[in-house]
Amino acid sequence: MDEIVLMSDPKVAAVPVVECGERLVDVRRGGSLLVDVRKQDPADAFAYLREGVLERLFKAQAMLPPGLRLLFVEGYRPPSLQREYFEEYAAQLRADHPEWTGEQIHSAASRYVSPPDIAPHSAGAAVDLTLADTDGHELDLGTRMNADPEESEGACYTHAPGISEEARAHRELLSSVLTPAGLVNYPTEWWHWSYGDRYWALTTGEPTALYGPKELTPRILSSADR
Repeated sequence: MDEIVLMSDPKVAAVPVVECGERLVDVRRGGSLLVDVRKQDPADAFAYLREGVLERLFKAQAMLPPGLRLLFVEGYRPPSLQREYFEEYAAQLRADHPEWTGEQIHSAASRYVSPPDIAPHSAGAAVDLTLADTDGHELDLGTRMNADPEESEGACYTHAPGISEEARAHRELLSSVLTPAGLVNYPTEWWHWSYGDRYWALTTGEPTALYGPKELTPRILSSADR
């Protein structure tokens, strides 16, 4: 786990963004994905992704065995909300570890919440998701979604030891469809996958990211996206 490149690593921020201008679209269109509303926000921002990311989720879902579906939980996150999440978690770490430096807090916080200036969710490039049966019942992937490293004792890390064989198999299944579809995982969160952002570019060796943070709110998108 020490070899994991965190979102706070300067190498991530150094990746240039050449914004392709691709629009945000509603993942609920067509009803192909199961959508959970636990992260729903007043503006419905959670249900949006860049078009290219959504297309890759459709490809990944088509590769799943019969009887299983991707369960979408959260996509786009406005920069202001991302900043709120990051500062809240950083404050928690600061209270728990008063001896840590500001740099240590920033790095540790990025295991669980991306720094606002490079956050894949705020670019519409990242998705938090899991596996479910056709009735929407979640499979066991070792921890609840969005369990932080402290709560889960590190079990939220994608390749964490100590989880059950069943949970390990389910994580491997998730990876076996999302990776060929072109998405990359953030290794501290088994549920977080992205395409087109800076972390994706660094991981895949692409010279530039396709998507940068957007202030756009889904409410002002055309009704044709719904």
